[in-house]
Amino acid sequence: MIGRLRGDIAEKTADYVQIDVGGVGYDVAVTPRTVATLPAVGQPAVLHTHLHVREDVMALYGFAGADERDIFQILIGVSGVGPKLALAILATLSPDDLRQLVLSEDVSALTAVPGIGQRSAQKLILELRPKLDVPDSPLQAGTAVAEVREALESLGYQSAEIRDVLRDVPVDGPVEESLRQALQELGKQR
Repeated sequence: MIGRLRGDIAEKTADYVQIDVGGVGYDVAVTPRTVATLPAVGQPAVLHTHLHVREDVMALYGFAGADERDIFQILIGVSGVGPKLALAILATLSPDDLRQLVLSEDVSALTAVPGIGQRSAQKLILELRPKLDVPDSPLQAGTAVAEVREALESLGYQSAEIRDVLRDVPVDGPVEESLRQALQELGKQR
């Protein structure tokens, strides 16, 4: 298995890079987030990789960090999730966002990923919970996050706005207090 590449960036596009390692150019599929972290063409770089082998193709997928690669490997281990969908998930959500989403059972945030509908998101959260070492029973904080999200959605806020504001709002208190703080943060942004 090829777990990491170190070499010079030979080519960069929005969804793949070619990295020259000792005179051999490796085409590596990446997320736009990973492309943004890489240096300019001709500069040295390190990519953590996963080699995906099928009977008809071998493909390399690259990530800026080992944590992102590990999450990718967990995602492709879930029934119905292939490398392209796993890459789309990581293009939309950071590993920490995905963990928080699974903890709070935030189905609507997962449906923001192209190719994932309501039922697929529910199934994915259910299957990811044990693989991401997220507790089996929803924590009070997770319940509060879900209730605050639902309240904000019913008020017409978009998923991206809600996701951004929920990162900064403490959810260890009463739901009403968390909702009030979230609304204050959203008011500051407008």
